Amino acid sequence: MGSKLSGSSDDAIVDINITPFVDVVLVILIIFMVTATYIVRQAIKMELPDAATGESRDDTSLGIAIDAQGELYLDGEPITEDGLRSAVRSARSAEASGEGGEVVCLIAADKTISHGAVIEVIDLVKQEGVARFMLDINPVPTPSEAAGAVPAGGAGTASAP
Repeated sequence: MGSKLSGSSDDAIVDINITPFVDVVLVILIIFMVTATYIVRQAIKMELPDAATGESRDDTSLGIAIDAQGELYLDGEPITEDGLRSAVRSARSAEASGEGGEVVCLIAADKTISHGAVIEVIDLVKQEGVARFMLDINPVPTPSEAAGAVPAGGAGTASAP
């Protein structure tokens, strides 16, 4: 209810009451705070190797990750080698039917993982018919003593045909 300090009681109340506005804003803030924890995407903890000559990322079809314990993940979800094979096959069949674009795999591996484990995943992907893949890196600036033969992209991936 609004009150007036002066004037007759027949005049219209023209004061702005901000209490309902503040109530609505606080409710929206509480809804945002509660839903923000559900929106956050879970990440796989890994330390990517540093490289100065990365290229920009294309749209990737499949994101494959190998964590420090050697566990495989496909788009953030744990998966087995057989499950990865079937996922690549289904992506390739969607590509062949025209439903999806070219299948490109982004392979991210913790820098403590052996070279052989990364090669096994690359080999698995190529066995299933994927011709293009990228290796995820942690971009760093090109050192000043570099000869400059390779232009630095700095976007976070290294491509391989």
